[in-house]
Amino acid sequence: MDIAALLNDLSSLLSPQRLLTGPAELAPYESDGLTAFHATPGAIVLPETAEEVIQIVRLCHRHQVPFMARGSGTSLSGGSVPIPGGLVIGLNRLNRVLRYDPQQRIAVVEPGTINQKVSQIAAADGLYYAPDPSSGPVCTIGGNVAFNSGGAHCLKYGMTANHVLGIKAVLPNGEVVELGGDSLEQVGADMVGMFCGSEGLFGIALEITLRLLPKPETYFIVQAAYDSLAKAGAAVSMVIAAGLLPGAMEIMDRLAMDAADAAVGACYPPGAKAVMLVELEGPREEVEAERPLLLEVIAASGAYETRIAKDEAERLKIWKGRKSAFSAVGRLSSDFIVQDGVVPRSRLGEALAEIDRLSQHYNIRVANVFHAGDGNLHPLIMYDGHTPGALERAEELAGEILRMCIRMGGSITGEHGVGLEKRAYLAEMFGEADTEFMRNIRRAIDPLELGNRGKMFPDAEAPALTTHGLHPLEKAGVIFRE
Repeated sequence: MDIAALLNDLSSLLSPQRLLTGPAELAPYESDGLTAFHATPGAIVLPETAEEVIQIVRLCHRHQVPFMARGSGTSLSGGSVPIPGGLVIGLNRLNRVLRYDPQQRIAVVEPGTINQKVSQIAAADGLYYAPDPSSGPVCTIGGNVAFNSGGAHCLKYGMTANHVLGIKAVLPNGEVVELGGDSLEQVGADMVGMFCGSEGLFGIALEITLRLLPKPETYFIVQAAYDSLAKAGAAVSMVIAAGLLPGAMEIMDRLAMDAADAAVGACYPPGAKAVMLVELEGPREEVEAERPLLLEVIAASGAYETRIAKDEAERLKIWKGRKSAFSAVGRLSSDFIVQDGVVPRSRLGEALAEIDRLSQHYNIRVANVFHAGDGNLHPLIMYDGHTPGALERAEELAGEILRMCIRMGGSITGEHGVGLEKRAYLAEMFGEADTEFMRNIRRAIDPLELGNRGKMFPDAEAPALTTHGLHPLEKAGVIFRE
């Protein structure tokens, strides 16, 4: 790795204002949304065009300097923590909508485009972009692609990968590829699906073609209060068993409610141990037909109080409370870890009881906020970073929760990725052969492991570069374009 030679070459490509090397300039990039992890990069570059990104990546490959692409830094798994001494490529200035076609229902955007901006642009034509992570007002589409983000409505609409039709990307060796296209009908291997969720290991997306959906004609949201978290968890399976497919189902426990109340005045029932939010959406006739069944199921599930949004303003207020929960927990604890495990929906109640047991065993407060419909848990593990050993005990508790998810037949991540935080658990979820197979795919595309080195897989020496024969993506029919 020759960072000095790289910086010399970069200085002829970028102005000093877009090549940052001073300690004060590097400090804001040392961490991401998971603030427990920190690393100091060798430099930050702020390109303004896709061509500049391509040239920067090619220089990194020439000098064998690892790089990491960063958007808004909202990753909650340490996925956008810098590679020590490496290069951070900040993509926030690549934020243009390159093409918008309401008839074809697509938008082609640059990676720094803010998630919610896409829906705002499409709203005039009755369209929207379905993936809606809680960080939607600030997170970028490029980051969403890197971690295959979901959000509250992924139960019905799926993850980012289900809404990305095509990607133009620069691979870690500087080659430019086009994956997919602008059609719902794809031919051949699903290279777009492979790129989504690759956490930057396969390179940097430069242009992303998004599928837009017609905005639902109407919504119906109900907030149900329960006297136990287990009852709320069991209610989720009851809703699905009744044949309903809500747009979203979310659960918050008492700690999360208290935080959201303090932050945005959500006004949750004071005696509730848990609330479940269920939202139906779609054609008016369909929603009207499903409303009575949903209310009947909720009543049978043991809810002692229900709140139905009377208008759009009240609906948005209910969602504001849920969407603010992550950041609002900062009012209860100076530091916290946001976990992201998944369990089968039928075992939600069991999982929540085990999290409560672990919380008591470790004497650490845990607030629960999660996408109940697909069993995606987001326990918020609170600790005081100024207390010696507190972070280590919080991480130990987080690890036990992940192991519980694996035992129950779930996953160590639903939408936050593996990043730095969960690398040690990848081999516990997958066998050694499976893990090595995944790593071999990465090495086939990036033999030097320059792209976001150290993420997802445990640290290892990068193998020697091999360049003979066709590129693996070229064998799969990918189009290369300079």
